[in-house]
Amino acid sequence: MSALPPNLFWNRSSITPAARRLRYGQEGRIVWFTGLSGSGKSTLATELERCLFACGRHVYLLDGDNLRQGLCSDLGFSTADRSENIRRAAEVARLFADAGFICIAAFISPLRADRDRARSLVPPGRFVEVHVHAPIEVCRQRDPKGLYARADRGELKEFTGVSSPYEPPLSPEVALHTHRDDVETCVNQLLHHLEPSGPRTLNAS
Repeated sequence: MSALPPNLFWNRSSITPAARRLRYGQEGRIVWFTGLSGSGKSTLATELERCLFACGRHVYLLDGDNLRQGLCSDLGFSTADRSENIRRAAEVARLFADAGFICIAAFISPLRADRDRARSLVPPGRFVEVHVHAPIEVCRQRDPKGLYARADRGELKEFTGVSSPYEPPLSPEVALHTHRDDVETCVNQLLHHLEPSGPRTLNAS
């Protein structure tokens, strides 16, 4: 946590993390999905939320497009604005984790420094970086929102993977290969990591 200005103080809740763990039966954490547009982040994050909720977990999904329609609606897509977008998202995710929730965050988040800063907001072991990988050729073929086509026509500036760089994680906790594995396989891989002593496999249908 960065130093607070001298006139501000962090207001600590009277409810301890241990009390929240006892109430919810889980550790608050952030599960951070990163990957190119079209790699499958939102699909997997949405399905993971559904599966965890079905297991009785307290879970909430933060989606990049959703935040840009509200909290981050004043931001563009320059490098500076992208970093600010991720900073705000990470702070919201940190609050959910502090409240004892499993917060799933699905953002392209192209820069390692921004993701590392998000990781630094929670105690060690409570940030799970998930790299959703598919070759850019596959992402282009999928192009569910038509964004690659628009970027190729010059209608979208600084588009990640086309005119703006993406820095893949060097050592993510979980790496998913959506060009090779289906949704159920990927979600079960995540559940194996997140629920080592709980349900090992959930049917994603």
